[in-house]
Amino acid sequence: MPARRIMTMLASTSLAVTALLGSSPSAQADDPVFCGIPVGGAILAKYKDYNYDRGFLGCPKTTELVNPDGVGRRQEFTGGTVYWKPATGAHPVGGAIGAKWADKNWESGPLGYPTSDELANPDGFGRRQEFEGGSVYWASAYGAHPVWGKIGKLWGDYGWEGGSFGYPTSDEKTDTATNQTYQNFSNRQSTLFWSSGHREEGCSGECTGYLSEAATDWFKQVRVEIPAAFPNEVVIRAYPTDAGFRNAVGDLGGAWDQLWTMAPPPQQLSVQSKYNSEYEQFICHANFVFPDPLNSSGWSTGDSWDVESWRADVGTSNALSPVFFALHQCNWDPQNPS
Repeated sequence: MPARRIMTMLASTSLAVTALLGSSPSAQADDPVFCGIPVGGAILAKYKDYNYDRGFLGCPKTTELVNPDGVGRRQEFTGGTVYWKPATGAHPVGGAIGAKWADKNWESGPLGYPTSDELANPDGFGRRQEFEGGSVYWASAYGAHPVWGKIGKLWGDYGWEGGSFGYPTSDEKTDTATNQTYQNFSNRQSTLFWSSGHREEGCSGECTGYLSEAATDWFKQVRVEIPAAFPNEVVIRAYPTDAGFRNAVGDLGGAWDQLWTMAPPPQQLSVQSKYNSEYEQFICHANFVFPDPLNSSGWSTGDSWDVESWRADVGTSNALSPVFFALHQCNWDPQNPS
């Protein structure tokens, strides 16, 4: 077999969206010849869509080749490679997206075969290509990165590249020390993560979530944890700056609003009772924090104000009541808070 897919690493090329083609990929004796090499079957039909050798694919470099899986076929051109198998049809792969796909071991890797041509994103700025195992997104400022799995689903829930987190700026990475897989995104210094479980309260079992370090005057980070088994029982961890510990008590509502300039509020807070409960816990922590030299953070609440959506809605008067605080320290019982 010839050298494995030496693909032209050009910048991502504008590709039109075309229909899947189901004809046999097999080369025939009477296939048309381009630049001295025949092109046939479904690969020929896709080649036609891009204006043969006059289009971005250019001249063929090889005849049709059998892929290592014995199922699919490919043909290499000067501008990219067209891949085909019965379940996905024929699609060209090239440019920066093709380079990233090659880095993930082509069709034998986790992305599998392409299921679309390269597509323009709605913003008119970036591009993407769909594969069996996920999608590769590209933008000139961030390069090409695959998005898939639980992180990809969470990202999609918040609007994909046009939503709260923007474009991926890294591939997924895994931190074995914390048992966490994470991926960075362009908006708000955001990181999305997935874990099968670790020591965090919201992630004692499998969880997803996000954090942002787009710091404000009063907060340096916010982290949201979403348990897979109980997705409505989110945990929010607000990490105040020293100024936040000292001054947020003077504007509790403003502090809450400032927190959500850093990251999108979890969708679970669209339920009013959960929103009320989270807010009440937050203002309770902010209202009753005090300097504590015995705590490593220097503050009585530790380094974060942690609030959980499963706690009851007790009303702001209770949340700010010294008597109520003495009983519950902002962690009232979910069912019987009195």
